[in-house]
Amino acid sequence: MGKSKGIAHLVLIAAVVVIGAVVFVSRNNTYETSNPTPFPTRNATHSVAGGPFQELTIPFLRDREYKSELGELTRYSENASYTSYLTSYDSDGLKVNGLLTVPKGPEPVEGFPAIVFVHGYIAPTIYKTTERYNDYVNYLARNGFVVFKIDLRGHGDSEGEAGGAYYSEDYVIDTLNAYSALQNAEFVDPSGVGLWGHSMAGNVAFRSFVVKRDIPAVVIWAGAGYTYSDLSEYRIDDNSYRPPPTDSPRARKRARLREAYGEFSPEHTFWKQIVPTNYLDGVTGSLQVHHAVDDNVVSIDYSRNLMSVLEGTYITHELFEYPSGGHNLVGSSFTQAMQRTVEFFKSKLK
Repeated sequence: MGKSKGIAHLVLIAAVVVIGAVVFVSRNNTYETSNPTPFPTRNATHSVAGGPFQELTIPFLRDREYKSELGELTRYSENASYTSYLTSYDSDGLKVNGLLTVPKGPEPVEGFPAIVFVHGYIAPTIYKTTERYNDYVNYLARNGFVVFKIDLRGHGDSEGEAGGAYYSEDYVIDTLNAYSALQNAEFVDPSGVGLWGHSMAGNVAFRSFVVKRDIPAVVIWAGAGYTYSDLSEYRIDDNSYRPPPTDSPRARKRARLREAYGEFSPEHTFWKQIVPTNYLDGVTGSLQVHHAVDDNVVSIDYSRNLMSVLEGTYITHELFEYPSGGHNLVGSSFTQAMQRTVEFFKSKLK
Protein backbone atom coordinates (compact mmCIF):
# COMPACT_ATOMS: atom_id res chain seq x y z
CA MET A 1 0.00 0.00 0.00
CA GLY A 2 2.80 2.40 0.93
CA LYS A 3 4.62 1.52 -2.29
CA SER A 4 1.49 2.36 -4.35
CA LYS A 5 1.18 5.74 -2.67
CA GLY A 6 4.84 6.48 -3.43
CA ILE A 7 4.38 5.65 -7.11
CA ALA A 8 1.26 7.81 -7.31
CA HIS A 9 3.18 10.69 -5.72
CA LEU A 10 5.98 10.40 -8.30
CA VAL A 11 3.45 10.35 -11.16
CA LEU A 12 1.83 13.52 -9.82
CA ILE A 13 5.20 15.30 -9.62
CA ALA A 14 6.04 14.25 -13.18
CA ALA A 15 2.72 15.58 -14.43
CA VAL A 16 3.32 18.94 -12.79
CA VAL A 17 6.78 19.19 -14.38
CA VAL A 18 5.38 18.40 -17.84
CA ILE A 19 2.62 20.99 -17.52
CA GLY A 20 5.04 23.75 -16.49
CA ALA A 21 7.18 25.89 -18.76
CA VAL A 22 9.97 24.33 -20.82
CA VAL A 23 13.24 26.22 -21.02
CA PHE A 24 16.38 25.30 -22.98
CA VAL A 25 19.49 27.48 -22.99
CA SER A 26 22.76 27.12 -24.91
CA ARG A 27 25.72 29.45 -25.35
CA ASN A 28 25.01 30.20 -29.02
CA ASN A 29 21.23 30.33 -28.94
CA THR A 30 18.62 30.78 -26.29
CA TYR A 31 15.28 29.10 -26.72
CA GLU A 32 12.41 29.66 -24.36
CA THR A 33 8.83 28.57 -24.68
CA SER A 34 6.10 28.89 -22.14
CA ASN A 35 2.56 27.68 -21.56
CA PRO A 36 2.23 28.03 -17.78
CA THR A 37 -0.65 29.20 -15.65
CA PRO A 38 -1.62 32.83 -16.20
CA PHE A 39 -1.18 35.81 -13.97
CA PRO A 40 -3.42 38.88 -13.76
CA THR A 41 -2.88 41.73 -16.19
CA ARG A 42 -0.09 43.92 -14.87
CA ASN A 43 -1.19 47.31 -13.52
CA ALA A 44 -3.75 47.74 -16.29
CA THR A 45 -6.49 50.32 -16.34
CA HIS A 46 -9.12 48.85 -18.63
CA SER A 47 -11.52 51.77 -18.90
CA VAL A 48 -10.60 54.68 -21.13
CA ALA A 49 -10.83 57.83 -19.07
CA GLY A 50 -11.54 61.23 -20.57
CA GLY A 51 -8.77 63.55 -21.62
CA PRO A 52 -6.54 64.08 -24.63
CA PHE A 53 -4.59 61.39 -26.48
CA GLN A 54 -6.87 58.50 -25.57
CA GLU A 55 -6.38 57.26 -29.13
CA LEU A 56 -2.87 56.14 -28.09
CA THR A 57 -4.15 53.77 -25.41
CA ILE A 58 -4.51 50.02 -25.75
CA PRO A 59 -8.19 50.06 -24.63
CA PHE A 60 -9.05 52.65 -27.29
CA LEU A 61 -7.18 50.75 -30.00
CA ARG A 62 -8.96 47.56 -28.98
CA ASP A 63 -12.38 49.18 -29.17
CA ARG A 64 -12.05 50.66 -32.65
CA GLU A 65 -12.46 48.82 -35.98
CA TYR A 66 -9.93 48.00 -38.68
CA LYS A 67 -11.34 47.45 -42.16
CA SER A 68 -9.56 47.62 -45.48
CA GLU A 69 -9.03 45.91 -48.82
CA LEU A 70 -6.18 45.68 -51.29
CA GLY A 71 -6.25 48.16 -54.14
CA GLU A 72 -5.35 47.53 -57.76
CA LEU A 73 -2.42 45.15 -58.27
CA THR A 74 0.31 46.25 -60.68
CA ARG A 75 2.84 43.57 -61.53
CA TYR A 76 6.33 44.66 -60.50
CA SER A 77 8.48 41.53 -60.88
CA GLU A 78 8.15 37.81 -61.43
CA ASN A 79 10.27 34.67 -61.21
CA ALA A 80 9.72 30.92 -61.03
CA SER A 81 8.69 31.05 -57.36
CA TYR A 82 6.50 34.14 -56.94
CA THR A 83 5.09 37.33 -58.42
CA SER A 84 5.40 40.74 -56.76
CA TYR A 85 2.85 43.52 -57.17
CA LEU A 86 2.74 47.18 -56.27
CA THR A 87 -0.52 47.90 -54.51
CA SER A 88 -2.09 49.98 -51.76
CA TYR A 89 -4.77 49.91 -49.10
CA ASP A 90 -6.85 52.42 -47.19
CA SER A 91 -5.81 53.20 -43.62
CA ASP A 92 -8.20 55.65 -41.99
CA GLY A 93 -8.66 57.55 -45.24
CA LEU A 94 -4.99 57.50 -46.21
CA LYS A 95 -3.61 55.63 -49.18
CA VAL A 96 -0.74 53.49 -47.89
CA ASN A 97 1.40 51.66 -50.43
CA GLY A 98 3.04 48.28 -50.21
CA LEU A 99 4.75 45.47 -52.07
CA LEU A 100 2.61 42.33 -52.26
CA THR A 101 4.44 39.10 -53.06
CA VAL A 102 2.35 36.03 -53.95
CA PRO A 103 3.77 32.50 -54.26
CA LYS A 104 3.30 30.51 -57.43
CA GLY A 105 1.99 26.99 -57.46
CA PRO A 106 -1.33 25.49 -56.41
CA GLU A 107 -3.30 27.73 -54.10
CA PRO A 108 -4.44 25.90 -50.95
CA VAL A 109 -8.20 25.37 -50.74
CA GLU A 110 -8.45 27.76 -47.80
CA GLY A 111 -5.99 30.24 -49.36
CA PHE A 112 -2.31 30.98 -48.77
CA PRO A 113 -0.97 31.80 -45.30
CA ALA A 114 0.10 35.44 -45.25
CA ILE A 115 2.32 37.86 -43.38
CA VAL A 116 2.06 41.61 -42.85
CA PHE A 117 5.72 42.65 -43.03
CA VAL A 118 6.50 45.87 -41.11
CA HIS A 119 9.84 47.58 -41.72
CA GLY A 120 12.13 49.13 -39.14
CA TYR A 121 13.19 52.76 -39.05
CA ILE A 122 14.13 54.16 -42.44
CA ALA A 123 14.10 57.93 -42.90
CA PRO A 124 10.67 58.52 -44.47
CA THR A 125 12.02 60.91 -47.09
CA ILE A 126 14.37 58.29 -48.58
CA TYR A 127 12.11 55.27 -48.16
CA LYS A 128 11.10 53.41 -51.35
CA THR A 129 8.53 50.65 -51.59
CA THR A 130 10.72 48.32 -53.63
CA GLU A 131 13.94 48.74 -51.64
CA ARG A 132 15.21 47.09 -48.44
CA TYR A 133 14.27 43.72 -46.96
CA ASN A 134 14.24 41.99 -50.35
CA ASP A 135 16.04 38.90 -49.07
CA TYR A 136 13.61 38.56 -46.17
CA VAL A 137 10.53 38.84 -48.36
CA ASN A 138 11.93 36.51 -51.02
CA TYR A 139 12.76 33.85 -48.45
CA LEU A 140 9.23 33.89 -47.02
CA ALA A 141 7.57 33.90 -50.44
CA ARG A 142 9.66 30.97 -51.65
CA ASN A 143 8.36 29.05 -48.66
CA GLY A 144 4.72 29.56 -49.59
CA PHE A 145 3.70 32.75 -47.79
CA VAL A 146 1.96 35.78 -49.24
CA VAL A 147 4.01 38.73 -47.97
CA PHE A 148 2.63 42.26 -47.77
CA LYS A 149 5.52 44.62 -47.03
CA ILE A 150 3.77 47.83 -46.10
CA ASP A 151 5.29 51.30 -46.36
CA LEU A 152 3.55 52.86 -43.31
CA ARG A 153 2.01 56.31 -43.71
CA GLY A 154 4.31 59.16 -44.63
CA HIS A 155 6.95 56.84 -46.10
CA GLY A 156 7.83 57.15 -49.76
CA ASP A 157 4.69 57.97 -51.74
CA SER A 158 2.25 56.85 -49.03
CA GLU A 159 -0.11 59.56 -47.82
CA GLY A 160 -0.06 61.09 -44.36
CA GLU A 161 2.74 62.02 -41.99
CA ALA A 162 5.22 59.56 -40.51
CA GLY A 163 4.07 59.73 -36.90
CA GLY A 164 6.73 57.53 -35.34
CA ALA A 165 6.29 54.27 -33.46
CA TYR A 166 6.44 54.50 -29.69
CA TYR A 167 4.26 57.52 -28.90
CA SER A 168 1.81 57.37 -31.78
CA GLU A 169 -1.05 55.08 -32.73
CA ASP A 170 -0.55 55.61 -36.46
CA TYR A 171 1.65 52.64 -37.34
CA VAL A 172 -0.44 50.21 -35.29
CA ILE A 173 -3.51 51.37 -37.20
CA ASP A 174 -1.68 50.99 -40.52
CA THR A 175 -0.56 47.48 -39.55
CA LEU A 176 -4.00 46.30 -38.48
CA ASN A 177 -5.69 47.80 -41.54
CA ALA A 178 -3.14 45.95 -43.69
CA TYR A 179 -3.99 42.83 -41.71
CA SER A 180 -7.67 43.33 -42.59
CA ALA A 181 -6.78 43.92 -46.25
CA LEU A 182 -4.97 40.58 -46.39
CA GLN A 183 -7.82 38.80 -44.64
CA ASN A 184 -10.19 40.14 -47.30
CA ALA A 185 -8.00 39.00 -50.21
CA GLU A 186 -9.58 36.02 -51.97
CA PHE A 187 -6.24 34.17 -52.26
CA VAL A 188 -5.39 34.45 -48.52
CA ASP A 189 -6.52 32.23 -45.66
CA PRO A 190 -8.14 34.81 -43.33
CA SER A 191 -7.37 32.68 -40.27
CA GLY A 192 -3.71 32.29 -41.26
CA VAL A 193 -2.32 35.83 -41.22
CA GLY A 194 0.66 36.74 -39.05
CA LEU A 195 2.94 39.73 -38.42
CA TRP A 196 6.67 40.26 -38.88
CA GLY A 197 8.45 43.33 -37.53
CA HIS A 198 12.04 44.55 -37.30
CA SER A 199 13.64 47.05 -34.94
CA MET A 200 11.19 49.95 -34.44
CA ALA A 201 8.48 47.66 -35.80
CA GLY A 202 9.05 45.30 -32.90
CA ASN A 203 7.06 47.80 -30.86
CA VAL A 204 4.48 48.19 -33.62
CA ALA A 205 4.04 44.45 -34.12
CA PHE A 206 3.82 43.73 -30.40
CA ARG A 207 1.27 46.47 -29.77
CA SER A 208 -0.76 45.18 -32.72
CA PHE A 209 -0.51 41.66 -31.26
CA VAL A 210 -1.92 42.92 -27.96
CA VAL A 211 -4.63 45.07 -29.57
CA LYS A 212 -5.95 42.37 -31.92
CA ARG A 213 -5.72 39.50 -29.50
CA ASP A 214 -6.41 36.67 -31.97
CA ILE A 215 -3.42 37.18 -34.29
CA PRO A 216 -2.03 33.64 -34.38
CA ALA A 217 1.69 34.37 -34.82
CA VAL A 218 4.11 37.29 -34.58
CA VAL A 219 7.84 37.28 -35.29
CA ILE A 220 10.10 40.13 -34.15
CA TRP A 221 13.71 40.68 -35.14
CA ALA A 222 15.84 42.97 -32.95
CA GLY A 223 12.89 44.91 -31.54
CA ALA A 224 12.57 47.45 -28.73
CA GLY A 225 10.00 49.27 -26.62
CA TYR A 226 7.67 46.80 -24.91
CA THR A 227 7.32 47.96 -21.30
CA TYR A 228 8.23 51.61 -22.14
CA SER A 229 10.31 51.66 -18.97
CA ASP A 230 12.76 49.67 -21.08
CA LEU A 231 13.24 52.65 -23.39
CA SER A 232 15.14 54.40 -20.60
CA GLU A 233 16.74 51.25 -19.17
CA TYR A 234 18.34 49.86 -22.34
CA ARG A 235 20.22 51.20 -25.32
CA ILE A 236 19.04 52.33 -28.76
CA ASP A 237 21.83 53.87 -30.82
CA ASP A 238 20.64 54.42 -34.39
CA ASN A 239 22.89 56.80 -36.30
CA SER A 240 20.46 56.81 -39.21
CA TYR A 241 17.66 58.37 -37.13
CA ARG A 242 16.59 61.84 -38.16
CA PRO A 243 14.29 63.62 -35.70
CA PRO A 244 11.31 65.43 -37.20
CA PRO A 245 11.55 69.22 -37.60
CA THR A 246 10.47 71.04 -34.45
CA ASP A 247 7.59 72.70 -36.32
CA SER A 248 6.29 69.43 -37.82
CA PRO A 249 2.88 68.03 -36.79
CA ARG A 250 4.63 65.03 -35.23
CA ALA A 251 6.92 67.18 -33.07
CA ARG A 252 4.06 69.45 -32.02
CA LYS A 253 1.91 66.45 -31.08
CA ARG A 254 4.71 64.99 -28.96
CA ALA A 255 5.12 68.35 -27.20
CA ARG A 256 1.39 68.48 -26.43
CA LEU A 257 1.55 64.93 -25.09
CA ARG A 258 4.33 65.91 -22.68
CA GLU A 259 2.41 69.01 -21.63
CA ALA A 260 -0.67 66.91 -20.88
CA TYR A 261 0.95 64.00 -19.02
CA GLY A 262 4.64 64.76 -18.50
CA GLU A 263 7.37 62.29 -19.41
CA PHE A 264 6.55 58.60 -19.31
CA SER A 265 5.95 57.19 -15.84
CA PRO A 266 4.97 53.55 -15.24
CA GLU A 267 2.79 54.64 -12.31
CA HIS A 268 0.77 57.30 -14.14
CA THR A 269 -2.80 56.22 -15.00
CA PHE A 270 -2.60 57.48 -18.57
CA TRP A 271 0.83 56.02 -19.32
CA LYS A 272 -0.22 52.64 -17.93
CA GLN A 273 -2.77 52.46 -20.74
CA ILE A 274 -0.06 52.97 -23.38
CA VAL A 275 2.09 50.03 -22.25
CA PRO A 276 1.24 46.83 -24.17
CA THR A 277 2.69 44.52 -21.51
CA ASN A 278 -0.02 45.78 -19.15
CA TYR A 279 -2.65 44.22 -21.42
CA LEU A 280 -1.62 40.63 -22.00
CA ASP A 281 -4.99 39.26 -20.93
CA GLY A 282 -6.81 37.39 -23.66
CA VAL A 283 -3.91 37.34 -26.13
CA THR A 284 -4.17 33.93 -27.76
CA GLY A 285 -1.34 33.93 -30.33
CA SER A 286 2.33 32.98 -30.20
CA LEU A 287 5.46 35.13 -30.31
CA GLN A 288 8.95 34.38 -31.63
CA VAL A 289 11.84 36.82 -31.14
CA HIS A 290 15.31 36.86 -32.73
CA HIS A 291 18.18 39.05 -31.55
CA ALA A 292 21.97 39.12 -32.01
CA VAL A 293 24.12 39.55 -28.92
CA ASP A 294 26.39 41.91 -30.87
CA ASP A 295 23.53 44.19 -31.99
CA ASN A 296 25.04 47.67 -31.56
CA VAL A 297 21.81 49.50 -32.45
CA VAL A 298 19.20 47.90 -30.19
CA SER A 299 20.34 46.17 -27.01
CA ILE A 300 19.41 42.50 -26.72
CA ASP A 301 18.24 43.30 -23.19
CA TYR A 302 14.95 44.53 -24.70
CA SER A 303 14.22 41.02 -25.93
CA ARG A 304 15.46 39.31 -22.78
CA ASN A 305 13.33 41.57 -20.62
CA LEU A 306 10.25 40.88 -22.76
CA MET A 307 10.74 37.16 -22.23
CA SER A 308 10.85 37.66 -18.46
CA VAL A 309 7.62 39.68 -18.61
CA LEU A 310 5.87 36.98 -20.63
CA GLU A 311 6.81 34.25 -18.17
CA GLY A 312 3.71 33.38 -16.18
CA THR A 313 1.30 34.18 -19.03
CA TYR A 314 -0.59 31.95 -21.40
CA ILE A 315 1.31 33.45 -24.35
CA THR A 316 3.62 30.95 -26.03
CA HIS A 317 6.91 32.75 -26.55
CA GLU A 318 10.48 32.01 -27.56
CA LEU A 319 13.71 33.93 -27.93
CA PHE A 320 16.62 32.93 -30.16
CA GLU A 321 19.93 34.63 -29.47
CA TYR A 322 22.75 34.77 -32.03
CA PRO A 323 26.41 35.45 -31.18
CA SER A 324 26.84 37.57 -34.31
CA GLY A 325 24.86 39.14 -37.12
CA GLY A 326 24.34 42.64 -35.80
CA HIS A 327 21.08 44.56 -35.96
CA ASN A 328 19.99 42.99 -39.26
CA LEU A 329 21.12 39.45 -38.36
CA VAL A 330 23.34 39.09 -41.41
CA GLY A 331 25.53 36.18 -42.51
CA SER A 332 24.92 32.72 -41.10
CA SER A 333 22.62 34.19 -38.45
CA PHE A 334 20.28 35.41 -41.18
CA THR A 335 19.87 31.94 -42.68
CA GLN A 336 19.31 30.32 -39.32
CA ALA A 337 16.85 33.00 -38.19
CA MET A 338 14.90 32.81 -41.45
CA GLN A 339 14.68 29.02 -41.22
CA ARG A 340 13.29 29.31 -37.71
CA THR A 341 10.92 32.07 -38.77
CA VAL A 342 9.52 29.94 -41.59
CA GLU A 343 9.14 26.89 -39.35
CA PHE A 344 7.33 28.99 -36.75
CA PHE A 345 4.92 30.56 -39.23
CA LYS A 346 4.24 27.19 -40.87
CA SER A 347 3.36 25.68 -37.51
CA LYS A 348 1.11 28.56 -36.41
CA LEU A 349 -0.54 29.84 -39.62
CA LYS A 350 -2.49 26.73 -40.50
